[in-house]
Amino acid sequence: MRGLRVEKRSYAQNTIKLSKRLHTIASFAEPGCRAADIGTDHAYIPIDLIQREIAEHVIAMDVRRGPLIRARDHIARYRLKDRIETRLSDGLSKLHSGEADTVIIAGMGGELMLRILAEGCHVWESVKQWILSPQSEIEEFRRGLEELGFSIGKETMLCEEGKYYTVMLVRRGQMHYDDAFRYRYGDLLIREKHPVLLEFLDREEHTLKKIRNRLSGQHTVGANLRKQEVEAALRQVKETYHAMQ
Repeated sequence: MRGLRVEKRSYAQNTIKLSKRLHTIASFAEPGCRAADIGTDHAYIPIDLIQREIAEHVIAMDVRRGPLIRARDHIARYRLKDRIETRLSDGLSKLHSGEADTVIIAGMGGELMLRILAEGCHVWESVKQWILSPQSEIEEFRRGLEELGFSIGKETMLCEEGKYYTVMLVRRGQMHYDDAFRYRYGDLLIREKHPVLLEFLDREEHTLKKIRNRLSGQHTVGANLRKQEVEAALRQVKETYHAMQ
């Protein structure tokens, strides 16, 4: 769930303070944008974008009424009802072409995000930048972006409370990587020798080796298949290390 830390003053007088993850996501938005936040939850990012005068207007969207009610409450407390509109919507279905040039989708699995993107093709040409932060299936997500005709122009990685997150700036365009490990770990992160990716690789290698040791004495069909998967994953970790040298 999206995080937030707030000082104990009145909402109307206080500037919202985002968690590290949400701050990173919001930092990808370009000044002067008209944004739509899909799966807005409590509308923390829309409030931040307006308070920092990054966005002119934000549409806060969610598929569930409960989170949207909470979002409206936060928006009202910060006195931003004239700048942030709330809208009940399954993904991008209720966003009209030309309403937003920036779309933010975060806090959900990669497979679901790909479905939202595919079903939102009616706004592809009017949206100039997509700020995306999938929480799972990252490799499949990058491959899915390629298949849908999107290209990652900027990417970062962060760790918050022991969990690792990626944030991507995506636009329409061609993208292809020759190496499988670049889909798994992120071509731009590898090229930039991103320090958080190196930290993540260390943990990944340690975890995979523990699994390999646990499986070493097992010889069932399932265990043998799992061993092959682990060895393949370890090879990708080594390839990524090598590419970052």
